[in-house]
Amino acid sequence: SPSSYRKTMNLKFSLTSIMLPHLDLPQTCVLLKQQGFDGLELRVRPYAGDSQAAPSPWGRHMTDISPGNVKARACEIKAALADHGLKLAAFASSVNALELNTMKQLAEGAVATGCRLIRVTAPRDYTGETGYLELYDEAAHAFEKALAITRPYGIKCIIETHQGSIFVSASLTHRLVSLFDPADIGILYDPQNNVADGFETIPLALDLMGPYLAHLHVGGHACVHGAPDKNGTVTWTYPRCPLGEGRFDYPLLLKELHKRQYSGFISVEDFDETRTPERRVAEAISYLRKIDPSSMPST
Repeated sequence: SPSSYRKTMNLKFSLTSIMLPHLDLPQTCVLLKQQGFDGLELRVRPYAGDSQAAPSPWGRHMTDISPGNVKARACEIKAALADHGLKLAAFASSVNALELNTMKQLAEGAVATGCRLIRVTAPRDYTGETGYLELYDEAAHAFEKALAITRPYGIKCIIETHQGSIFVSASLTHRLVSLFDPADIGILYDPQNNVADGFETIPLALDLMGPYLAHLHVGGHACVHGAPDKNGTVTWTYPRCPLGEGRFDYPLLLKELHKRQYSGFISVEDFDETRTPERRVAEAISYLRKIDPSSMPST
C-alpha cells in the first residue's frame, strides 16, 4: 500500500540537455516527461560554429540557448518546463570565474528563468605546467570576483568535481568553496569522474561537503585493464558504460543521500556513444528509480 513507502524525502532526478543536442527544448521536455524525470539541467553555452553543423554534445545544439539569449528566452523556457511538470535544476554553463560579463548575463538569465544554480569553472585547468598552489590562489581570487556579481541576484555558483581540473575530489573542491558562504557557492559532485581520479569514500565525501553539496551528476565508467607491458605493468582505461555496470557504487550513494535528506537534484550525464541518447535516457532513469531508497518499502 502507499503507506508502506517512505514519505520523508524523495530524491529528485534531472538530466543535462548536453546529452540531447538533436532535440529542441519542447522535444527535450517531452522526452523527460515521458521517462519520468523531475527536472532539466539546461545547457547554456555560446556556439559560434557552423549553423548547419550536425548537432553534437559539445557543438551545435537545437535548443541554441546561450548566455547572450537566455534572458530573452526566459518565458519560452519556463513555459516549456511548466507544460511538462519539470523544474529547472541548473545551468550547465562553461563560464569561467574571470568571465565577469558572461557571469552577469547568466545571473540575469537565471533570475528570469527561476534557476538557482550556475556551473562555473576555474580560470585554468591543471596540466602540470603551472603548480597547483598558484592555480588555487588564482581561482580563489577569481571566484571572489564572480560571487560579487552573482550574490546580489541570489544565485549560487557551483564547482564540479572533474578530472583535469584543480577540483578532482570532494576535498579539493571543498578547500576552495569553504572560503565562502554556502549560500553563495556550492559543489557539483560528479562521482563518475572520480572513477579515474579523486575517489574518496562516499560517506566521508558527503560528510565533508556538508552544506556545500548543491547538485550531482551521475554516469557510468568501467575500469578496464590492457595487456601488461614488458615490465608487467598494466594500463587502465575508463570507458563509458550504463550506470549499473560502472565502477561507482550508486546504490550506496543514493542511500547516503537519502539518509542525509539531500534536497537537490541528481542529474544524469551519460555520453556513451555506443547507445542512442534516447536509450541512455530511458536506461538511466529506470535504474535510478530501482535503487532509489525513497521508492522502496519501509522495513
